[in-house]
Amino acid sequence: MPPAMTDLLDMWAAHSPLAGQTPDQITVDFLLPTGIYIQMDVPREATIQHIKLLLWKQAQNFPLFPALGEMESHMFECVNQTAVHEELEDETRRLCDVRPFLPVLKLVTRNCGRAERLLDSKIGVLIGKGLHELDAINDQEVKDFRSKMFRISEEQMQRVQMMTWKEWLQACFSPQLEPAAGTAITDGVNDRPADLKVTIHFDQSQDSASLKVPATCTPLEVIELSMRKWLTTHGPEEEEWRGQYVLRVSHCLEFLCEEISLFQYKHVGLLIFTVHYANTAHSQQVSLSPLIFPLQQLQTCVWDVPSPFKIVLVNASKVNAEETAKVNVRAGLFHGAELLCKPAVSSESSGRSDHTWKENTLEFDIFVNDLPRMTRLCIAIYAVMDKVKKQKSTRNAHINKYQTIRKAGKVHYPIAWVNTMVFDYKGQLKTGDIILHCWSSFPDELEEMLNPIGTIQTNPYTENATALHIHFPEYSSHPIVFPPFDKVRHFSVIARSCGHHHRNSCLFGRGGKKFYIELKEIMERDPLSQLCENEKDLIWTLRHDCRENFPQSLPKLLLSVKWSKHEDMAQLQALLQIWPKLCPRDALELLDFNYPDQYVREYAVGCLRDMSDEELLQYLLQLVQVLRYEPYYDCALTHFLLERAQGNRKIGHFLFWHLRSEIHMPAVSVQFALILEAYCRCNIPHIEVLKKQVEALSKLKSVNELIKLGTIKNARSKTKEAMLTKEAMMTCLRQSGYSETLSDLQSPLNPNVLLSGINVDKCRYMDSKMKPLWIVYNNKLLAGDNLGIIFKNGDDLRQDMLTLQILKLMDLLWKEANLDLRIVPYACLATGDRAGLIEVVSSADTIANIQLTSSNVAAAAAFNKDALLNWLKERNSGDALDRAIEEFTLSCAGYCVATYVLGIGDRHSDNIMVRSTGQLFHIDFGHILGNFKSKFGIKRERVPFILTHDFIHVIQQGKTGYTEKFGSFRQYCEEAYLILRKNGNLFITLFALMLTAGLPELTSVKDIQYLKDSLALGKTDDEALKQFRQKFDEALRESWTTKVNWMAHNVAKDNRS
Repeated sequence: MPPAMTDLLDMWAAHSPLAGQTPDQITVDFLLPTGIYIQMDVPREATIQHIKLLLWKQAQNFPLFPALGEMESHMFECVNQTAVHEELEDETRRLCDVRPFLPVLKLVTRNCGRAERLLDSKIGVLIGKGLHELDAINDQEVKDFRSKMFRISEEQMQRVQMMTWKEWLQACFSPQLEPAAGTAITDGVNDRPADLKVTIHFDQSQDSASLKVPATCTPLEVIELSMRKWLTTHGPEEEEWRGQYVLRVSHCLEFLCEEISLFQYKHVGLLIFTVHYANTAHSQQVSLSPLIFPLQQLQTCVWDVPSPFKIVLVNASKVNAEETAKVNVRAGLFHGAELLCKPAVSSESSGRSDHTWKENTLEFDIFVNDLPRMTRLCIAIYAVMDKVKKQKSTRNAHINKYQTIRKAGKVHYPIAWVNTMVFDYKGQLKTGDIILHCWSSFPDELEEMLNPIGTIQTNPYTENATALHIHFPEYSSHPIVFPPFDKVRHFSVIARSCGHHHRNSCLFGRGGKKFYIELKEIMERDPLSQLCENEKDLIWTLRHDCRENFPQSLPKLLLSVKWSKHEDMAQLQALLQIWPKLCPRDALELLDFNYPDQYVREYAVGCLRDMSDEELLQYLLQLVQVLRYEPYYDCALTHFLLERAQGNRKIGHFLFWHLRSEIHMPAVSVQFALILEAYCRCNIPHIEVLKKQVEALSKLKSVNELIKLGTIKNARSKTKEAMLTKEAMMTCLRQSGYSETLSDLQSPLNPNVLLSGINVDKCRYMDSKMKPLWIVYNNKLLAGDNLGIIFKNGDDLRQDMLTLQILKLMDLLWKEANLDLRIVPYACLATGDRAGLIEVVSSADTIANIQLTSSNVAAAAAFNKDALLNWLKERNSGDALDRAIEEFTLSCAGYCVATYVLGIGDRHSDNIMVRSTGQLFHIDFGHILGNFKSKFGIKRERVPFILTHDFIHVIQQGKTGYTEKFGSFRQYCEEAYLILRKNGNLFITLFALMLTAGLPELTSVKDIQYLKDSLALGKTDDEALKQFRQKFDEALRESWTTKVNWMAHNVAKDNRS
């Protein structure tokens, strides 16, 4: 039975046999500003402009029509799917793409400044958050940031308009360079530069030509050779071609504009493409109002306020506690993860949901003049109960998870937490009343029941959130401000001359040999190692020695600073100005939560400026996540990311998607929306490109929801389900509304790939819980080749995205050490709340399918050691087979090491694949960092990594006792492992920067400890290698358990089918 028409999914989704015949017309209610109500049928796929024209004709038959005035002075407004009023400024959109929550459109009078409002509307739809929501925020910091970004965007768009076409191409479609770009390709005999055979296709022509050019040849030289060959076959012509052509990589949108040697580019299959001189940027004239500077008011320096810091608890409401519980408030002052002084605790309060405290002033054991600039006040509301009661409801389900026994018979459990900065974004100490709406979800690790790593944003869902009203007292009749940098530096000179060195000042200066050896040992420790107080004293005392001999030790020096002493803080700031620049990889650690100081983070960003665009893309995922650690919107990291995104559209593309995919998260919604708005205003031509991708993903989501609905309704009959849903999917994708939206767009997975149209006959949905869509595209830039993309709706892909990023980094590090292990780090991108895309690797199949097709009995398939080798033999012969086995050997070594180091679990035979070329690779990374699956408390996976005898059978080319090949394989593994060990600190840093991302298996430092153990950090190379060899032997010895698991998996899969 088809669903009723009240089902909103069917209202806007395409009609299908499953959903019933949804008419092309839909009944819409129109509300006119004259008070007239009109109901009429309009085409589902009509544009808003066309619908308005139809309404205007109909309105002529109703009273008060002359009062409406001009049609162009009105626009429609609706309530969208997120229950927010949306003004439909962009009237080229279709009604079925707008997807109002209900088919009701309100006609409203259009205000002036239509161009600006149209741009605002486009940006709001694109980023997933209407700009009117930002307009409504009564926060001066938000207003100041938007004004500043508006001015910067105007300047940026003017610069874009002044670009030459080559500069524009370089910014938008820059090619990838080889990691080791300094090594030329040689002929292997005389070490002379090798010749490259380049196939040239001429744009707007069917002709092609082959050239043999030196690897050191530049793109301009290739163009000249190509055009000479063209002129010889097409007759003499005027040489007007000079400067009008550019080389493009044949299969993607990458243009070779830099005059560097061909061997430095990643691709050598080239295509000549005509470029006409044209203005590529869109202009937008916006008048800027003159800046008005406020009068300078009298201020007091915070260093001149020697009073204890305190806050006053006014009251709390909507506190979710048991009636018998006593409610307390605990507050602490933190600088990063460092507790500046002992937490202050309130008296107890009784009551239901509203609470006040008799002793309501919390005084801290620190003076106002010693508060660091980035001090955050962390507050927890918790209950104290005499004993634990059996839970009859889930009202306080978190009591058991987070309870802490403080004293005999007393149980403390947290109810809510909230954080706020002590200084505002202008550096002024906060005063007056403030209401903080608290958060009720707690992380696994708490510091004195406090959550310093948590957001400083308050809970936007104020209706049900616990509200804590506090008061910041005044210490002066004038505003108290943190001193500017020049005053900090001046003070450091005075402090040093007066002998304010503190802590073993007799050792100040250059340390002796004994101290040097001790210092060296401390500096070589990994980032997870804790420093004791004596070690911190030594580091601080020998800080100048650190600068000269161990500049990369800056993070440990920063952890040794007494941030609660402004004299030490001032000296650190002065030292930072003369500290050598760190390499970008080392500087990444300084963006961790442990280093909140503004000048430290500015120094780190300064080091990141040396990153190439390719390197920045490698770490962009972490750089977006550490924006969560930035307490203020206007910061060095935000400016850096926006600048680099403006200079390289590929960076801008991924910055957009990393931000937009988390725009639904309340803790970062405003911050990420502000950055997205700033990016869009600076890159107006990019808006339409991204808009096309957003609309395409919206269509794919509606198809996926249609399939899910169909599988639920036809759950009784699997055959019927498959037939109906597949037919519904095909019908949906063939509709013009879907095919147009899903065609001719840049791939969100790689903006240099152009997706021309869907090959509907090859599309399908996968038989897993969330019914992922398997979409096959024709690539417009490839001659007949197809591209596969998997769309997932309902699965969080961010953990997969992180794991694949780390695999790609491992591949890069191995290649830098001249070890290419043929890794396949396929593309994966989270695009929204539990939604995203995965690249389909071509010509590949799972181990399970390879085994099952070689055996008639599913239970026996896993034990057929010849299946894999025979599969490769069917697809390769002669030298090609030898190459395929070598590819298999190298890639198997890479993934053995990678999966061991990262602790990747759930490695069944459907999660390991092999390409026809021999490359083995792993997929689906739902379990990492040693979180292996278990059943009935027993771990299902008992091996450190997957190394079965059928893998070894392939490596040994099917010959028993072929120890030479197996010895080479083992050598590859050991070499790869030692390379990763050398970069162990980098891996720890990258995972630490992701701690607040909310990944299910990366929630605390304890999770990262797995990396330290697997890489044997803190041990010598010999000790680490011994440990790895033991794990290698264990994997080999216990591989039979893997085969048993695979057998069970194959049988279960066979039964399902």
